[in-house]
Amino acid sequence: MTSNLSATRVSILGKENIIIDYDLWGPFIVKDLLTNVPSSTYVLITDTNLSRQYSESFSTAFENCVSQLDADARLLQYAIPPGETSKSRATKASIEDWMLAQERDPPCDTKTVIIALGGGVVGDMIGFVASTFKRGIRFVQVPTSLLAMVDSSIGGKTAIDTAAGKNLIGAFWQPQRIYIDLQFLNTLPTREFINGLAEVIKTAAIWDADEFAALESNADSLMRAIKTPATSACDRLSEVKQILKRIVLGSVRVKAHVVSADEREGGLRNLLNFGHSIGHAFEGILTPQILHGECVAIGMVLEATLARHLGVLKGSAVSRLVKCLRSYELPVSHLDPIVQERSGKKQCLPSKLMSIMNVDKKNDGRKKRIVLLSGIGRTHEMKASVVADQHIKIVLSSAIEVHPLPHENLEAVCTPPGSKSISNRALILAALGHGQCRITNLLHSDDTEVMLRALTDLQCATFAWADEGEILIVNGKHGNMQATTKDLYLGNAGTASRFLTTVTTLAQPGTATSSVLTGNKRMNARPIAPLVNALRDNGAIIHYLESDGSLPLRIHASAGFEGGDINLAATVSSQYVSSILMCAPYAKKPVTLRLLGGKPVSQPYIDMTIAMMASFGVRVDRSTLEAHTYHIPQARYQNPASYEVESDASSATYPLAVAAITGTTCTIPNIGWSSLQGDSRFAIDVLEPMGCKVQQTSRSTTVTGPKVGTLRPLLEIDMEPMTDAFLTASVLAAVAQGSNGSRTTRILGIANQRVKECDRIRAMKDELARFNVTCRELHDGIEIDGMDPTSLVHPIDGIDCYDDHRVAMSFSVLALAAPNPTVIRERECVGKTWPGWWDILARTFGVHLEGADQETRRLREREAPNATIQSLYIIGMRGAGKTTVGAWAAKLLDWPFIDLDTRLEIDVRCTIPELIATKGWDHFRKLETSLLKKCIAQKPTGYVFACGGGIVELPEPRQMLVQYRKSGGLVVLVRRDTEDNMNFLQQDKTRPAYVEDIPGVWLRREPWYKECSNHEYFSPMLDTLPLSRPPKDLKRFLEVIVGRSDSLECMRQKTRSYFVSLTVPNIDGALSFLEEVTVGSDAVELRVDLLWDPDSIDNVPGVPFVYQQLALLRRSTDLPVIFTIRTRGQGGKFPDDAHDRAISLMRLALKMGVEFLDVEVHYPEAFIHTITGAKGNTKIIASHHDPKGDLSWSNGSWVPFYNKSLQFGDIIKLVGVAKVPEDNVKLMEFKTWAQSAHSTPIIAINMGVIGQFSRIQNSFMTPVSHPALPFKAAPGQLSATEIRQALSLHGVLQPQRYFLFGKPISMSRSPSLHNTLFRSIGVPHNYSLYEADSIQELKPMIRATDFGGASVTIPLKLNIVPLLDEVSIDAKLIGAVNTIFADPMRKGIDGSGKYLIGENTDWQGMKLVLERAGAAHFQSPSGLIIGGGGTARAAIYALHEMGCTPLYVVGRNPEKLKSLIKTFPTTYQLRVITSCEEVISLEQVPCIAIGTIPADQPIDRYMEAVLKELFGLSSRANRQKAILLEMAYKPRTTALMKLATNVGWDTIPGLEVLVGQGLFQFQLWTGIMPLYRDARAAVFRDQQ
Repeated sequence: MTSNLSATRVSILGKENIIIDYDLWGPFIVKDLLTNVPSSTYVLITDTNLSRQYSESFSTAFENCVSQLDADARLLQYAIPPGETSKSRATKASIEDWMLAQERDPPCDTKTVIIALGGGVVGDMIGFVASTFKRGIRFVQVPTSLLAMVDSSIGGKTAIDTAAGKNLIGAFWQPQRIYIDLQFLNTLPTREFINGLAEVIKTAAIWDADEFAALESNADSLMRAIKTPATSACDRLSEVKQILKRIVLGSVRVKAHVVSADEREGGLRNLLNFGHSIGHAFEGILTPQILHGECVAIGMVLEATLARHLGVLKGSAVSRLVKCLRSYELPVSHLDPIVQERSGKKQCLPSKLMSIMNVDKKNDGRKKRIVLLSGIGRTHEMKASVVADQHIKIVLSSAIEVHPLPHENLEAVCTPPGSKSISNRALILAALGHGQCRITNLLHSDDTEVMLRALTDLQCATFAWADEGEILIVNGKHGNMQATTKDLYLGNAGTASRFLTTVTTLAQPGTATSSVLTGNKRMNARPIAPLVNALRDNGAIIHYLESDGSLPLRIHASAGFEGGDINLAATVSSQYVSSILMCAPYAKKPVTLRLLGGKPVSQPYIDMTIAMMASFGVRVDRSTLEAHTYHIPQARYQNPASYEVESDASSATYPLAVAAITGTTCTIPNIGWSSLQGDSRFAIDVLEPMGCKVQQTSRSTTVTGPKVGTLRPLLEIDMEPMTDAFLTASVLAAVAQGSNGSRTTRILGIANQRVKECDRIRAMKDELARFNVTCRELHDGIEIDGMDPTSLVHPIDGIDCYDDHRVAMSFSVLALAAPNPTVIRERECVGKTWPGWWDILARTFGVHLEGADQETRRLREREAPNATIQSLYIIGMRGAGKTTVGAWAAKLLDWPFIDLDTRLEIDVRCTIPELIATKGWDHFRKLETSLLKKCIAQKPTGYVFACGGGIVELPEPRQMLVQYRKSGGLVVLVRRDTEDNMNFLQQDKTRPAYVEDIPGVWLRREPWYKECSNHEYFSPMLDTLPLSRPPKDLKRFLEVIVGRSDSLECMRQKTRSYFVSLTVPNIDGALSFLEEVTVGSDAVELRVDLLWDPDSIDNVPGVPFVYQQLALLRRSTDLPVIFTIRTRGQGGKFPDDAHDRAISLMRLALKMGVEFLDVEVHYPEAFIHTITGAKGNTKIIASHHDPKGDLSWSNGSWVPFYNKSLQFGDIIKLVGVAKVPEDNVKLMEFKTWAQSAHSTPIIAINMGVIGQFSRIQNSFMTPVSHPALPFKAAPGQLSATEIRQALSLHGVLQPQRYFLFGKPISMSRSPSLHNTLFRSIGVPHNYSLYEADSIQELKPMIRATDFGGASVTIPLKLNIVPLLDEVSIDAKLIGAVNTIFADPMRKGIDGSGKYLIGENTDWQGMKLVLERAGAAHFQSPSGLIIGGGGTARAAIYALHEMGCTPLYVVGRNPEKLKSLIKTFPTTYQLRVITSCEEVISLEQVPCIAIGTIPADQPIDRYMEAVLKELFGLSSRANRQKAILLEMAYKPRTTALMKLATNVGWDTIPGLEVLVGQGLFQFQLWTGIMPLYRDARAAVFRDQQ
């Protein structure tokens, strides 16, 4: 127990009421309360989590102390649910009712003291209870979180949240005591600990520079302790107790001082809201997934950036703040990956943020007040400052709108930040050197921050800031450094990646024997192979972890490379050369560096490196005997006492270009002709020839631009000495025109710019094109045709910067000359080299800037399907069906198809067996590899390729395919049943025979196939399907893997959606009822954990078995598949700890292109990241089930699972247990809250009989069962029909009226059909007859609110069209509408009723019944239409859709038929047959016919003769059967049917089409495709 003397006391409002130390909880607090805050009743209120951990020990201490002191006091205890949701009116009322209840005996009175134990939620809410109970009673704060200790517990602010916002109802009510027991922090979760540090950093930033420096210097030790797992048994704080107490005490004292001076927040206390004005706005959107302190951290960066933008804070201070926050792993932007992941990529629109800020309590009316820093440890004013909305919106926006610059007489002086090139070199040289070096004018940017962080992680040196961040003190360690287990993440910093690749080879092995360099997606695509090759050749051990030639790299710690002779290709990047030069003195032998490939690129940067090495004591000798050769001795750098970094000459080109393009004057005071940097020649070599006046001294450069619009083009300029400046020159060239009519500028020598942050040459061409500027790419340059600046076109969507700082700054220059404002996207990318560039434009040049909202556009681009899909390669065993599947895929995707074996045979002009016989297998494999390489390079998008079966036999083509797959390409492994495969190969003579057994070949190749492919397709029996009709499952498979379909979006557009859970041991046994159980569902769930694998010894299905089951299910249903492995702990049968087997099965599902994959949130992070990283276009259902009912919807216990699901789920599925009916109400309240906060769709239901009501209420993807299934997947599960029946009874699903319009219709079977089907799916609709031959009386009926749809027959099929809002394309071509259906999401064009669409389902009914009769399997069929009336048009359309060609037409009137066929496209290949002679000469005999002539009249003699000839000829010629569909209903056997059956044709009666077209009508009306058998039974009930 801590004694009174050891605890630190802090005065607030004149009393020492704050007590801070370790181990206060228990006896110390009890004794102090009984002595100094006496009462007869103490009420300990905490949350249920803390109660279990701390209440019992406190109760024991209370009883002991009461006994010792002989006090008359009692302790009552009350626990509330944890989480922000408890900070509500309801919870407050429940506490007050409890305190007033007679059971307290006696109830609490005015002398009662409340003890608030907990974080900010408990303290705020319990303080408000104390302020109002009995008009105010005493309370004490015992904060348990760091955030509460340093912030919310101090100052007397109490409040609850409401729907209108946070903390809007409350009071100032000071606690009698605040006990800050730091021992609580020992068990505080790491994220909560870090969350509180944001407030600590905030306080130091506004008040105490020394405390801020202490936070900077102690970050590593504090974070090591904080990240140690939190347990009560382990004192993770033992090494940092004094540091921790110091920083907490510092924050507490500041807040206590401020509160004492300004209790009611009149001015000074507002300073404590630094970071909060903007941070609270983000919190309003991102809570509860992003914590308060995390939002404040984001707010601090933005408010500091705002202060810099307004000119009251230096950029170095912003950089220090960012670095400090990052060192404690706090976010600095809402776009940080961790924020995006945790929040489910939630949008933070500037307009929404500004709206939230409008109600900030610090505001002065409509004026927003924000705390502005003027330096670390001090503020601009001793209160929050008024800031205009325009400036706030700039820092909140991801894009910026640059307005034209009107000032023509401006004379500006601009000092760019330190050179990025020199800064990065200086950091490395000083870190490798011996002694201390004070670096001034160091660039504060993303790039240098990355370099500092990496050098720190390698323990290469120690770094400290001085003079408010203006000086960096480096203590080098003489080249001694350690490999690190922490990945060195470099973002998109290309310079850092190249320099550090060599630096990291110098590391010594320790706890780590190697280090990993990695970056973002763009960084990991940039080349580094020449440098790696040179280092490898010199003994360094470096491995590529993904793609050869680029990061990430694993670099082994070898204490330096060998030295001696090093050969380096230096035509791509001079940074490779500088990297080796700087590290060469630490090699094991003196180095001779030879640069190969001719003249090195960017020689001035090599010279810069050599000059800087000399400044640090190492002289490099350039060979006088060999070109491009350097000799570097073994040595150690000696750090100069100080080193000043020159301003960046590349960055200086932008302000100089501003002067050039606007006709103004700009002076750069610290860059002249004596500069180390090649870009310092830009003014003389580029601007002067373009017509600018240039004055340059050794230390300064002044440029005055010519009159606006009179810049001259540069006919040709080699910019190899200053390649980075070509972008600046390019935008000037865009508005340069010569007096002699020339307007083309040709820039050469910039090939290395293709491998920078982006392909800058391509980027300039594409983005200048947005202004309508014409450019031409050259191999190492660009040509630009200049134009009058007043003719520049406004880029509607703004300028894309490709995350490239130089692209952004260059186009901001061009925007000043454009006639209209220009939006520059990715505003913050300038942070790489000049974070304050936009501030300079605004303050130095007077440019008007506006924040631009690009968040909506960013979301739209993220969700849009990929416009350019990479080509598809098909691999697999010979005979697996690669060529057939490839041809099908090409047809479905509308891409060209190339069989590589066939292409190879064309190229070598012989067959492959002949080639192998004459040249051998090795030569064939060489040609095969070469062809694959050529195709990958030359046809990257929009092709389908089928590879030879042995393409994987050699490492080189395997590596090509693996690399292609990893880069986003599609490689599909096609598989077939092994026995079928062997049978095919025994018959195939077109390829060389296998010299080994086929199963042996497969076993050898299988791992190679799997390694190379990212998808798998099981090919069906190829001889059962016509080549013209690809299988439906292949179509769905391709749509998923290329992203052409979105089953989730289809679900979201439906009012209600369902998926049926299959509870079968195998799919084979379910085929007989699969169609039945899926009726009315929108997806089908494969419960993998319920499958029974006969080859499994532990009842866990293996990958081969699941592969077969999933393939069979995909072939057997048209519905999207949900792949689910439910673990035992979640109510399933899969072992909870079988993670490896689960991940193998999930990977299989992703490879097979399932639409949905269920992933339980309890899996480890690495497991989840592996799956989500490979998901492609599959949608993830993040799920959690609570079969034991441990969680409650009302106490916040579901929130952590919801938050975790939100991080990776496209859909969230939460399933609890209802114990009482109110649990369903609480669930709906939770769901309403979730849906109001996030757009991610959620399935939320309760299990059990009582929970059935929640299933009825759930509208999105409700899991359902079916009576035909063996058992229900979960207790309380209902069928879709039962749910619809319940919705009908509750009035949610209201009756709709459907009709048949026409005359005569009294004998129609449609009412029987549709009413039977309505009843079968559980809806209350009704279908009836309405006889009419005029449309006038129908208009009010079809516009009625309860009108659902109608069937239309003669004589209204065409007349009905004017009453409709839309007619489908097929109905227009057929010339008849037989179905009306309503789109409930749209209003009718005239504003009345629903939006009505006319459709024709006659042709669909014809197609369906023909395919059911076997026509679906006909190979290359042709068709026959008998008759020329209205029904004939539908018949023509149907046969064309079936792939029949040509189509023959027979009728009584040939001239009428010829007129008919002219109304169809020529692609239908319609031909009229007029005689028997024509029949005999047909090149293709029809095997499918549709009769549309009246059956109540004799067949015309001429027609009969032709038909007899046709039917007979078809019967004799066709090896496959022939089918006639007779559209007439009566008599049952018509004359036409007799003609056909006489010669062996199969016939189908017309009533079958009534069934078929009725099915499609029903689907249009309800979204449900019923069973054919049910519909047929209803139609034929009286016909049997």
